[in-house]
Amino acid sequence: MKLLTSLAMAILVAGCATGPRFDDSYRSDGHRSRVRAVVIHYTVSNFEQTMRIMKRADVSYHYVVGVDPPTVYRIVDESRAAFHAGRSSWRGYTNLNESSIGISLINRGSGGDEPSGNIGDWEEFSPAQLDVAIQLVKDIVSRHLIRPEFVLGHSDIAPQRKSDPGPRFPWKRLADEGLIPWPDAAEVARRRPGFEANLPGIDWFQEKLAAFGYAIVPSGALDEQTVRVISAFQMRHRPSRYDGMPDAETAAMLDVLTGQ
Repeated sequence: MKLLTSLAMAILVAGCATGPRFDDSYRSDGHRSRVRAVVIHYTVSNFEQTMRIMKRADVSYHYVVGVDPPTVYRIVDESRAAFHAGRSSWRGYTNLNESSIGISLINRGSGGDEPSGNIGDWEEFSPAQLDVAIQLVKDIVSRHLIRPEFVLGHSDIAPQRKSDPGPRFPWKRLADEGLIPWPDAAEVARRRPGFEANLPGIDWFQEKLAAFGYAIVPSGALDEQTVRVISAFQMRHRPSRYDGMPDAETAAMLDVLTGQ
């Protein structure tokens, strides 16, 4: 009797372990993708080092884009959260690991997280690698219906500690592909003289940067956090100069992008 009881329990437990069977004949239209954003990185490491790092449990990307050949490696399934964003914020959304897809290009950047002020210190991206990466971004955006303002760099969502994908990444090309918003050049040129004559205070820049999407504390001072956020904005929109200093061109771009 004990043997029969034990056998019955074993069968019951085994059945529970496999889970219930589902009837999929009824489906709801009340759903959307969990993916809100795409975040673009560079690896700093070469391919071999990057793949070794991917074996760790504390860092990962969904996709890594190689150089020679320019291959897309799927490291983490899109249905899972990859650990690529870290402490992050954009337009009030935090913990972007849970709601974004991370793409990293094999590229050394400037050799670390602290941004170099000289664009010549940054490694150029391979044209073929960029072609493949942009195709991947377009595919992800299309499948998940990601809004243009949520196609981002790591430096956008974590400007106090990250600088990737750096000033060499061609954000203007993504804009030309319709993937991200971009300030109209003619309108920027029209507004720039007014800002040259009367540059707004730091509180204005902080307000505009926050309206664009950056996490920034409204201190009213040109403090380190503000310099880093301005630099991130400049690397994205004006990579020829990204010193983090407020100026008329940066002001005009911000003014156009925030719809004023």
